[in-house]
Parts: sequence; structure tokens; C-alpha cells
Amino acid sequence: MPKRSEQLRILMKKKIYIETYGCQMNVVDSEVIFSILGKEGYERTANMSDANVILANTCSVRDNAEQRIWGRLEVFNQEKESRSGVVVGIVGCMAERLKDKLIQTGKVDIVAGPDAYRSLPEMLREVAPERPKINVLLSREENYSDIIPVRMDKNGVSAFVTIMRGCNNVCSYCVVPYTRGAERSRDPKTILTEVRDVIEKGYKEVTLLGQNVDSYHWKTDAEDIDFPDLLEMVARLNPSLRVRFATNHPKDISDKLIEAMARQKNICHHIHLPVQSGSNRLLEKMRRRYTHEWYLERVRKIREVMPDCGITTDVIAGFCSETDEDHQLTLSIFREAGFDYAYMFQYSERPGTLAARNYPDDVPADVKTRRLNEIIALQGQLSLESNQRDVGKTFEVLVEGPSKRNQEELCGRTGSDKMCVFPGKGHVAGDYVSVKVTSCTSATLIGKIV
Repeated sequence: MPKRSEQLRILMKKKIYIETYGCQMNVVDSEVIFSILGKEGYERTANMSDANVILANTCSVRDNAEQRIWGRLEVFNQEKESRSGVVVGIVGCMAERLKDKLIQTGKVDIVAGPDAYRSLPEMLREVAPERPKINVLLSREENYSDIIPVRMDKNGVSAFVTIMRGCNNVCSYCVVPYTRGAERSRDPKTILTEVRDVIEKGYKEVTLLGQNVDSYHWKTDAEDIDFPDLLEMVARLNPSLRVRFATNHPKDISDKLIEAMARQKNICHHIHLPVQSGSNRLLEKMRRRYTHEWYLERVRKIREVMPDCGITTDVIAGFCSETDEDHQLTLSIFREAGFDYAYMFQYSERPGTLAARNYPDDVPADVKTRRLNEIIALQGQLSLESNQRDVGKTFEVLVEGPSKRNQEELCGRTGSDKMCVFPGKGHVAGDYVSVKVTSCTSATLIGKIV
């Protein structure tokens, strides 16, 4: 390790590199970190070999996300060994959950939890060889309301705005309440200020983020604002701004929200509604607090009010004690709901959760894999059928940039969150175009500008 004087000299370069893993909320957290450290003179770099501060912003929701970080830590350590004075930090959920194990590696200088980002400048000033700095305290107040994030996106089209932090649901399989703490909502005034900043910077779309946006609630003597109220307040700021949000909880999604979406034309008709399982027995074991029947009633209500609304979901295959009958109920709810897309995973036990403490992870790995593959195959069929119903229709599409597979074509999303690919000569990211769908795959609508 370099001497402290040499380390301080290197730190004067103040170049920071962050790798971000996990959900969109982690992307926003990295943007918050760049903002906090930017005020201290740190310059963002996309080149790790040019950075003297290397951070990984981590996720603990699934085991494979954590395993990737252990591999990346070896790469970061190579930078430390090859360049004197490099500081390596792990921030985010994994830092909160595995602080002791991370420190024991001897390869980490800073460990900061999701509520400790304001302390990063001080931690960097005080970091010293063989004396790592740690701050993983959770807060019931911290929501970074006064910080305007430094946007990390490359196209300048879509921005994320966090409206709340933490979660109170304590689903039995989920580590989030233990790594991100209790639920707290942001003052709507600060949210509107951030969205105005997004608009002034030329963004055409904003996504409001929360672990469960439906439970957003800001109440004072003068105000009582729930999520539908907030959503309409944001939508009214600029009628040309597309407004999205994630994620909803089936037990909380209200008629008021659905009706607000239908009323405001610039609120995109897309709802991400994680189902997790179609079995009432497993839903109770997961502590999801809704039933198969309730979930489908919410789907019916959404489609009654907004027939064109896209509905996507999350599902877990092979949760503790899942039987073939439970699995068939999950396949059944997929068929009945007709999801446009789904994020599908095998159950992986997360240490410290209610499930890990109370239920054996007793579904064999090969059975989990078989069931997951059956869900994937069914969803592939449902996605194709959903897209085929759109052939011949015309949609307003917000151009995101060139298609990944063909740089001569453009790509963008419909209001229902379906990806479109089309020839787009003369158009650029941020343009709105009318696209007629001429064909499709299970993942993509293919069309032409009309």
C-alpha cells in the first residue's frame, strides 16, 4: 500500500469511476453519488484506468448479482496493485448486507450503505491504508431530496426520478427492507423541482421510481398527496413530457391511479405489476398480501379502463415448498393475464430474510430450472401473440437512438413500453415519430414511419 502522503497526492486528481449493478434505483443512486462528489471537485470518468476512486454500486436482490461483484472486486484490486493510491469502494445494498465480509478481503477501502452517500467526501478524505472507512447506518429520513442527480444516460432522452426510498412490505424472500430500510416518501415539491430540471435539460421522458410507488404518501397539515395525485402533478408540468413509473404492488394499486392514467394523455399506458406466483398458498408464504383472484381482478380493471395498457410482471420459480400444482397455478395466471413481458427468475435464498430463517429451500435445482423454462416458453408465446395483435396498428414512438443490431435503423418505445425498430433516416434520439407496425418478433415490433 502507498504511503498516506502519496495516497493524498493521487486523490488530488479527483477522478471517479462507478460501475452500477441492479435496478433503475441503483442508477439514480449512482447519479446522486456523482452529484455529491462533483461538488467536492471530483470529475466523472468512464475509464477505470484513469480513475483514482473506483466504486461499485451494488445490488443484493439476487445471488448472481452479488457473485458478479466478487469477480469485479478482483479487477479493481489489480488497478490498486498497478497504480499507487487507488481507492476502491463498495456502496449500495451489498455494502449494507456484507460489510464485514467485504472488509475481511483486504481489498476494499470504503464501504457505504444506501443512506450514507453524503458521507463519501469525508470518507475519501480520511481513508488510509489498512484502515477502511465504513458507514452503513440506515436512516428513516434520508431521501436525498435536495440533490439534483448528475444524469448518466447516453442519449439524453429518458431520466429517472426517485420519489421514495425503502420498503415496508417485508416479503419473505426479499432483502430490500434490510438493505434499504423503512419506507419514506419525498416532499412532492422537491420531486417537481427535479422533474423541471429534467425538462429544462431537454429530456422527453421521466420515470418515477419507488420500491412500491402505490404506497407513496406525503401528508402535512397543509397537504395530503398520494401517488395518483403526484403522478398527475408531474404530468401537468409539460404535456409533451412522457411520464412512466415503477414499480406497483398488486395489493395497493388503486382505481384512482388507473383512472388518473386514463385521464392524462402523457402518462404512458404501461404498468409493471409483479405477480411472483399464481398459487395462493405460496403468495401467503411470500407475504404478498393478495390472492390469485385479486390479482386478476386488478388486471381486468386496468384493461377495462385502458384496453391498450401494457402489463408486465416478475415471477419466481421454485420458491420454498413449491409443488407442481403451485407451478401450474402460476402458468394459469400467466395465461389469464396475458402479460406482454415478464422478468423470470429461479428462487435464490437471500440470507437474513424471513424465508431464509423460516423455510427450507427445498425445491431441487433441476426442478427449478424445468419450471422456469416452462414459464419462459409460455411467456415467449404470450409476448409473440401480444405483438402480433399490434401488427397493422400505428403508434407514437419516442426515438431512443440507433438499433443495436442495425445502425441504419432506429429504435424506440411505444406508450405501452414495447420496443419498436424502424428505418428512421432524418430522425434522431428524442424525436417523436408515428410508426406503423408491419411485422414483429416476440421481443420487438418492426415497422415504418408514416
